[in-house]
Amino acid sequence: MTSVIEPQAKRWTYEEYYKLDDDQRYEIIDGNLIMVPAPDMWHQDGLGKLYVLFHQYVAGHKAGRVFFAPVDVVLDSENVVQPDIIFVSTANSAIIQRRAIFGAPDLLVEMLSPSSIRRDLQDKKALYARNGVKEYWIGDPDKKTMEILTLRSGRYQRYSAAKEKGKLASKVLPGMDLELADILSDL
Repeated sequence: MTSVIEPQAKRWTYEEYYKLDDDQRYEIIDGNLIMVPAPDMWHQDGLGKLYVLFHQYVAGHKAGRVFFAPVDVVLDSENVVQPDIIFVSTANSAIIQRRAIFGAPDLLVEMLSPSSIRRDLQDKKALYARNGVKEYWIGDPDKKTMEILTLRSGRYQRYSAAKEKGKLASKVLPGMDLELADILSDL
């Protein structure tokens, strides 16, 4: 099942979203409120392994801060997302506030789930590029792939990719080379 964003009559803003009181997970993309279902177990397993590797690298290099969903990233008043992993560099740390991250993080990771494929590969990819997110990682536990895209002239270009096994490299976090099999093993 893929999620399709259909324009709604009401355009939602971050302030309205923040006042919701129903314990559901939502995102706002271009003013459209989208309920985000809980991810599946393969998604969570791969993501947990990746988060540990990110945290070790970022802490060891004092590179900034790394966060795990759900965390609100407010790109503007009509675009609020909850990426799976968020990296904010030390130089960009002013965007981190108690309530949310207000602005474009340096790097975002989305691990695909059946309900998020279109949203992550199309809607969020375009949104992240438009807002200047320097690097976007997309993992697919079903296909055992990971692709790292870097922003160049307002568009994402493939920087590194692997299927089932192979090294992945980050431009934003130099020296952070990962083996895909360490992330998506046992799935």
